[in-house]
Amino acid sequence: MTTKIEVLQLALEKALGEGAAISAALGEVTVVVKAADYLKAMQTLRDDPSLAFEEMIDLCGVDYSQYGEGTWDGPRYAVTTHLLSLANNWRVRVRVFAPDDEMPIVESITGIWRAANWYEREAFDLYGILFDGHGDLRRILTDYGFIGHPFRKDFPISGYVEMRYDPEQKRVIYQPVTIEPRENIPRVIREETYGMK
Repeated sequence: MTTKIEVLQLALEKALGEGAAISAALGEVTVVVKAADYLKAMQTLRDDPSLAFEEMIDLCGVDYSQYGEGTWDGPRYAVTTHLLSLANNWRVRVRVFAPDDEMPIVESITGIWRAANWYEREAFDLYGILFDGHGDLRRILTDYGFIGHPFRKDFPISGYVEMRYDPEQKRVIYQPVTIEPRENIPRVIREETYGMK
């Protein structure tokens, strides 16, 4: 007897062919596609009646620069998308790696799922991943004058600049960060009778 996950894997293998790496773990199916095949694969996932992933649930960027305690030797940036098929009641995760670490670019899927618009802008803003074909790729969570991408692993915890209101100039100004690096040492306070009962 085949399980629902096995049926999904077979349908994905048939629809996507050898251009996709399909795996299952912990009851979830993941498809990894090459950047060159990404747009075509996503179109197939939505339009193939045996799959019918008509709803895009989530899209996010990933920075693998320190993955596995620095043992990762693949591309640094990836885009991960979660799709849902209401007709078949199954889900799939699709991952695509940006081939260039210096200028991470993947195709935009806003032409397939309009809901991807906000998520792609978020991935651009926080990770610096560019989406080719996106009609309005601009910052969405950080300020327009913000420098850098705060979810990248090499972005400093305190940032590069801070902003404050200057009453003399009567406006918000940016200045270099004035927070000094410090170490946080956890302080544990227990009552005298802790563990005595």
